[in-house]
Amino acid sequence: MRKKLMAFTALAAAAVVALSGCSGSAGGNASGGGDGKQFKVIAFTSGNQTPVGAWWVKAVTAEAKKRNWDLTMIQGDFDFQKMNPQVESAIGQGADAILDGYTDVASIGSIVSAAKDANIPIFAVDSGTEANDAFAVNITVNQQGIVDQTLGAMDKALGGLKGKTVMVIGHDPHPGIRKRAALAEKDLKAAGAIIAGGEIQKVTSPATGRTEALNFVSDYLSAHPNGLDGVWVGWDDAALGAVQAVDEAGSKAVVTGSDAVAEAVAAIEAGKMLATSLQPWQDVLKQVLADVDTYQKDKTLPKKNFVEVASTLVDKSNAATITPSDKLG
Repeated sequence: MRKKLMAFTALAAAAVVALSGCSGSAGGNASGGGDGKQFKVIAFTSGNQTPVGAWWVKAVTAEAKKRNWDLTMIQGDFDFQKMNPQVESAIGQGADAILDGYTDVASIGSIVSAAKDANIPIFAVDSGTEANDAFAVNITVNQQGIVDQTLGAMDKALGGLKGKTVMVIGHDPHPGIRKRAALAEKDLKAAGAIIAGGEIQKVTSPATGRTEALNFVSDYLSAHPNGLDGVWVGWDDAALGAVQAVDEAGSKAVVTGSDAVAEAVAAIEAGKMLATSLQPWQDVLKQVLADVDTYQKDKTLPKKNFVEVASTLVDKSNAATITPSDKLG
């Protein structure tokens, strides 16, 4: 993992250099496709109501202004019937590039088709967990890395996973959570752990995730007092529901999450939650924008269309030093 982090740090540094150079030239060549026309960009996200999605909208808007881009920003509010036609309409009016933030490729087939027909490349952030020719590039976080970090923390805290009973809580509609929950279940079984309830406990809606997770854990502990050693949760909001259930039951079960939101970080500092995983979205966006800058300059597309970067484990040793994901500038 150390080698992965070092490699990505170097990559992010290179992206920052590229961005600095572009921003500095915003008065002259920033409009630039070589024909003197203003560079036209469509940006869209379905996840603008989440803290990270809202940050992405603001960050892209600010960076577009620095570059003198003609930006059309479309916010989908998780409503694809509303968002997709709006993006397709914008594509029909012409653009040089498209930015996709936190929207699963499986939900935007019509947008992908329209972009391909118009020969407009899509540069994506966290838009699926596998390589896909829908995008010129999709940069996301390595899901196995998140699982390795969080299960590693749980393994250490419990003195091993063999014979331990661990609940896994996921949410299938989200591709990242779906993949890492499946990986966590697989790795726990391989380590000899017992999966509480016999399978992944699946939250139906992100809006009720905290309450659903609380109920999953409360119900299990009610039926099996002191019968739970750990709760692995695919994202922090639901993990905080698990933390509440464990606390109310007086259980010693440890809880891990993913996202590193401020409330989860505070729970880690207070000793109520074991760990979470910080995903480096600021660096990811810098790298994606550097790829767009290169394309704007000479129409060169990234050599790889799928890039996974490393996350950072957040536990009590470093919780006070990190910037929570919902507090990004």
